[in-house]
Amino acid sequence: MGELYARHLYPVLSAFLSALVSWIPFSMEEWFFVGACVLLVGIPLWSWKKKKGWKWTLRAEAELLVGVYLWFYVGWGINYFRKDFFTRSSLEYVAYQDSTFHHFLADYTRRLNQAYTQSPFPSQEVIEKEAKQLFAQVPSRFGLSSPKAYQHPKQVMFNTLYSGVGVLGYMGPFFAESQLNRELPSLQWPFTYAHEYSHLLGISSEAEANFWAYQICIRSVSPAVRYSGYFGLLPYVLSNAAALLEEADYRQLLSSIRPEILQTLREKQAYWQARYNPVVGRVQELMYEYYLKGNQIPSGQKNYAEVVAMILSLPDEWCS
Repeated sequence: MGELYARHLYPVLSAFLSALVSWIPFSMEEWFFVGACVLLVGIPLWSWKKKKGWKWTLRAEAELLVGVYLWFYVGWGINYFRKDFFTRSSLEYVAYQDSTFHHFLADYTRRLNQAYTQSPFPSQEVIEKEAKQLFAQVPSRFGLSSPKAYQHPKQVMFNTLYSGVGVLGYMGPFFAESQLNRELPSLQWPFTYAHEYSHLLGISSEAEANFWAYQICIRSVSPAVRYSGYFGLLPYVLSNAAALLEEADYRQLLSSIRPEILQTLREKQAYWQARYNPVVGRVQELMYEYYLKGNQIPSGQKNYAEVVAMILSLPDEWCS
């Protein structure tokens, strides 16, 4: 059912919802959520004032929550129940082997070092247009919806809150909107945009969203965007390497990466750490972990780093 929804119903529904709110400059997702919270608080107060009784109050609250729940799943959430990346694309999962992983690390590091550039980035409009053109070339077997010219990322209103919990962007399930953090550095913007846009195209897995962000960015005509693709993958590659390599091999991997790139990575981490609120962030992490595990992502937030397995399984002729 999930795959049927993702390939036939969701593309039509998301195109309609996006078109419905594309002319609005701010995120409708945020204000929908704010409105729902106001109603949850306001219903008991209104009920008390009108002497409706506790049964009426509970029923009204339940109806509101059920309505939001159903809209979430009908609007986007059923994508969590589609077939996994390997089944959809008819690719064989490549089991871990030392030689294969070491070859990947050497090849990736070489490409990352070669991609390093200080070239200026194109405008966000140009990056967005090219990304959509590249997404449109993805073979149908991968099961992505068709990108639409009127689907543009929305900037969030409560930006300090998102930066405080480390959220760089998110896909809005109620109006088919992608939202991006206004404080994104230029180097992270292309990768994050492509990641969130792949969610809008029907991808629920965080690992697969990273996969498409990487694949789209490294195919850009812009050297800066290509570097964003390789750099965006770096934290997940290092996470996998730290877990799988001996300490000496991991240190050797780090030494093979250009010092400028590692310095940029440290600066990026410091940039977001300065904005992070550990108390609120920890609460958000726990909630998001349970959310992912409750929606067919059993590895939770570790799913982000599973992108490497997808890259290893991809043949060179994947676009054919």
